[in-house]
Amino acid sequence: RCKNLSVSFWNSYWMLPSDVCGMNCFWEAAFRYDYMKTHPSEKMHLAVVACGERLEETVTMLRSAIIFSIKPLQFHIFAEEQLHESFKRILDDFPYEGKVNYTLYPITFPTESAAEWKKLFKPCASQRLFLPLILKNVDSLLYVDTDILFLRPVDDIWSFLRKFNSTQIAAMAPEHEEPRIGWYNRFARHPYYGVTGINSGVMLMNMTRIRRKYFKNDMTSVRLQWGEILMPLLKKYKLNITWGDQDLLNIMFFHNPESLYVFPCQWNYRPDHCIYGSNCKEAEEEGIFILHGNRGVYHDDKQPTFRAVYEAIKNYSFGDDLVHSLLQPLELELQKTTHTYCGRVHKVFIKQLTKSIRDLYARRSKGR
Repeated sequence: RCKNLSVSFWNSYWMLPSDVCGMNCFWEAAFRYDYMKTHPSEKMHLAVVACGERLEETVTMLRSAIIFSIKPLQFHIFAEEQLHESFKRILDDFPYEGKVNYTLYPITFPTESAAEWKKLFKPCASQRLFLPLILKNVDSLLYVDTDILFLRPVDDIWSFLRKFNSTQIAAMAPEHEEPRIGWYNRFARHPYYGVTGINSGVMLMNMTRIRRKYFKNDMTSVRLQWGEILMPLLKKYKLNITWGDQDLLNIMFFHNPESLYVFPCQWNYRPDHCIYGSNCKEAEEEGIFILHGNRGVYHDDKQPTFRAVYEAIKNYSFGDDLVHSLLQPLELELQKTTHTYCGRVHKVFIKQLTKSIRDLYARRSKGR
């Protein structure tokens, strides 16, 4: 079922101190707020797939999406049956005000090949490949892994849909910025997109175009549609792929490069962008927009910078002052991580978050 939720903070207002938000950021955010009100559009659709011990991580990701986003959100949560009641209990307890809806789905694969798809890479990971076929009435969708944190409004990555040219059907970020540490260009035994491959942890899709497209491939001279190409690709490459469904996406876009829009690394910032030295120039300049804590870094002590951001968002209570309850405590924790490579560039973890909070308060002020 689809559950209507409400969040009290959407109409709340706290003014930031003048030293935190100046007039420039105020008017920038106010203009953006006016634009959103006078240019209404359909809600943004966000999908996630959760299995095993991913409940808390998924809920934290959803919280981060809610905090800053402007337009209404529709969550599509694909989860194992035993997790459904927990999701309902937690999400129904969130104090929303009609800005967010959610729908829970079971994990489903094509009947004749369900076992093969479920054991590919990690349990349930391949579910994302079938979203265009399951969500038939959804035109566009943002898929994210459970270990994603939004540090600016979902609206901003959603806006990339308007930048697609006539041939592009999806958007992703490169797997690596630095080829010397790239995985695909050094180890892959299959075709992959571009110089270093693409990462599918953040994937924006025009699903109407995906369903309509006929894909070039290396299995037949006949172009195949999305639902026709997945199983043949798996059969051909299952002994050569390491990262499961992400590898299959790399193969598909290798043969159809005109179909992919590539967005910068700050929209999918992972430990690889800083553990060997900072190599995401866009994040250095503007901050991290979307944090991707793969390799389990939110839950161990290997990358305390990533864990600090995760803990700050997980522990934030809706309605509390964002400056004193989230931003300032996080800044103190990040300063403790400077002994690590990622900690040395800890300011990139806070730069966009600070601006997002400024913009949010400016919108609240304008909406009073």
